[in-house]
Amino acid sequence: MICSFLLLTVFCNHIGASPAKSGLPIVDLGYELHQANSYNVSGSFYNFSNIRYAAPPLGPLRFAAPQPPPIDRSQIQTGSTGRICPQAGPSWEAIQGSFVSAYLTGRPFNASAVSSSNTGGSSMPSLDPRTTEDCLFLDILVPKKILDGVRRQHYGRPTLAPVMVWIYGGGYTAGEKSTYDGAPFLRTSDNGVIYVAINYRLGAFGWSSGPTFQSEGGTANAGLRDQRFALEWVQRYIHLFGGDRDRVMIFGESAGGGSVMHQVTAYGGERGPVPFQAALPQSPGFLPVVSAAKQERTYKGYLELLKVNTIEEARQLPSSALITANLIQVASSPYGQFTYGPVVDGVFVPALPGQLLSYGAFDSRVRIMTGHNADEGLDFTPYYIQNDTAARDNLEISLPDISKESLDFVLDTLYPPVYDGSLGYHDQIARVALQTSELSFTCNDNYLARAFKNRTYAYKFSMPPALHGQDVPYTFDNGGGTSSGVQSVTVAHIMQEFITSFAITGHPSSPTWGQQFPEYGSEANIVNLNVTSITVEKDDTANPRCYWWQKGLFY
Repeated sequence: MICSFLLLTVFCNHIGASPAKSGLPIVDLGYELHQANSYNVSGSFYNFSNIRYAAPPLGPLRFAAPQPPPIDRSQIQTGSTGRICPQAGPSWEAIQGSFVSAYLTGRPFNASAVSSSNTGGSSMPSLDPRTTEDCLFLDILVPKKILDGVRRQHYGRPTLAPVMVWIYGGGYTAGEKSTYDGAPFLRTSDNGVIYVAINYRLGAFGWSSGPTFQSEGGTANAGLRDQRFALEWVQRYIHLFGGDRDRVMIFGESAGGGSVMHQVTAYGGERGPVPFQAALPQSPGFLPVVSAAKQERTYKGYLELLKVNTIEEARQLPSSALITANLIQVASSPYGQFTYGPVVDGVFVPALPGQLLSYGAFDSRVRIMTGHNADEGLDFTPYYIQNDTAARDNLEISLPDISKESLDFVLDTLYPPVYDGSLGYHDQIARVALQTSELSFTCNDNYLARAFKNRTYAYKFSMPPALHGQDVPYTFDNGGGTSSGVQSVTVAHIMQEFITSFAITGHPSSPTWGQQFPEYGSEANIVNLNVTSITVEKDDTANPRCYWWQKGLFY
């Protein structure tokens, strides 16, 4: 017999013949009973793993908006089965690291030799055994003292805790909720926050789009809809874990940061308040895609790989066929691209986020903190760009609808071939890397700051070489130091203090740093985290190039 202290929340020591684990708390979500998978003794928190937040996106729900989870109270769910959405990666990633390393150290680079050594004789990557289309699940870490407060609710109203929701990155084609451990945020806050991490559909499964796709009943930007559905789940259920639905911060890096930006501007701000109160996009990344023709080509290319003609036919295929076609299509992505990602769909994304921000078409009540790295673009810059013609070709591939006039303006005026260092680059690779960085990453931070009247907070991660993604180990460092890619545990701890305090109070601070974190303000203040010091300086994205990109004159 299940013993109940609350109407919707259940805690028991013994569950009889059920598969539940003795002694771990159970939360009644109404549609299911979910038990903590484990208890971290040293950290004093529970891990509720693999909580279903939406119905399986299978059959008619493939390529569709997420739907409510089915009711299943037949047994207690323990979340013991890991779940990740089907993954894929572009083939250029196999040589990316070798090229970047060679470039940074001034060594010659032989792409052919690297490609040969990385093939390994295998035509298709092996699938992670956790891979499944039925992947719309989330994890929750909740301190024992917070959950105990919910248990004591019948003695009075509990103090609900701030909630941090992580949206992972991975080019919109890879990634999963359990890659990083949110325990450092619990530790930094003295177990005063709840951490949530969500899965969302990837690649063709979550980001197919285009006029034919949508006319056939497909939902463009389904991955963004998944995220939104998970955030609405948090609004509906997080109080059962002791979380405050009115103090939710979302954060994410790269594709996760780009997703955060799209959530801030969702529906052009016309669907009421967003289901969160604070947002921290870290290196918010996405290639601006407006062209219906480009979306159509991507969709038709996927159908061709599946050997079907419509989305309805694709929905009848076995999961293995869909996964294989997704792997093949993403693998063939142009260097620096991933084929899939957010697009302007006329609904969830009525225009590019930068334009929506300039129009005032967003929820202005959200508190904003942003972060980017000193060199976001190098990882996505093709090694073979060695002259002006190659630079021009690369830009046309990235922005297929750009006019000749705009193309000339970008290459001759915004990023002219001047290599004396006065413009921030000394060679062709660095020139294109800066262009890539500002188009797809760093200018997004500036758009947010100006849209929110400069009453935001911003940091710049400059720990060398400060490439894209290198701040994530610092964000989640658990004291691992250099073995986890962290050169300075102190800087990592300061970053965690910034992020956690922002989630709790809406204002980043760090007792370890000991200085006041300034607002962005009219001076474009940004906190620069370097290997030698942490200083306040002017944001280098407050420049005319970012102002031009925001106008969307490239399509």
